[in-house]
Amino acid sequence: MTLSRRLLKRALLFSSAISIAFSVNARADELVVSAAASLTNAFTAVSEAFEKQHAGTKVLLNFGASDVLMQQIVKGAPADVFASADQKAMDKAAAEKVIVPATRQDFAANSLVLIVPADSRFAPSSLNELSSSKVKRIAYGDPASVPVGRYTQGALQAAGVWNGVSAKAVLAANVRQSLDYVSRGEVDAGFVFGTDAAILPGKVKVALTVPTQTQITYPIAQVEGSRHAADAQAFVNFVLSPAGQAVLAKYGFKPAR
Repeated sequence: MTLSRRLLKRALLFSSAISIAFSVNARADELVVSAAASLTNAFTAVSEAFEKQHAGTKVLLNFGASDVLMQQIVKGAPADVFASADQKAMDKAAAEKVIVPATRQDFAANSLVLIVPADSRFAPSSLNELSSSKVKRIAYGDPASVPVGRYTQGALQAAGVWNGVSAKAVLAANVRQSLDYVSRGEVDAGFVFGTDAAILPGKVKVALTVPTQTQITYPIAQVEGSRHAADAQAFVNFVLSPAGQAVLAKYGFKPAR
């Protein structure tokens, strides 16, 4: 087993343990929002603003890779709202019939960036430079379960460098793990969303903004069978409202088109 796979397996096992604890600790009177890891900072602020406007409603946030969250919901983990970092994860949720289709809305957009450690001298002008023998390790989310990984694979394939870069991959269980690998200098470079790079300006720097094959948009929906359907819809509405959009903008998210 390669180092990348060992690290990913370890991270997924940790994620599973967290999920089990989360399922046990979720209270019946809490509105559970399962959201993509890249939304951690923004949705923490959004939920605080929502609670101020909805006295008596407590939001419990569950962050992780979008596909992992989707599978948790499919397997019966408590959730009232699902917010994904790409359309594919939400499409899978729709196919599994665990969301209410009529409530699905796009609420934010993002960008894909290549980052390097803040003290790195590596300053690529194109993705082709990732094929250099000087670049040994490149972090990005596992395309099988992490949206940023899927966007990364598409971009690298379009640039004709996927085979070379994937041979150097350090796969991450979610986008924040990829960010951590770069910030700690454990890899030479990594792919994350623009909003993730912005939270560690002293530890990472953006080397390239990477064009993607599809626009990076975030969908949100009410989970089918929610015991708090009215509150769940209220949360979705708040995220889409001017107040919710203003909070998201503070964290670098752009409006969905």
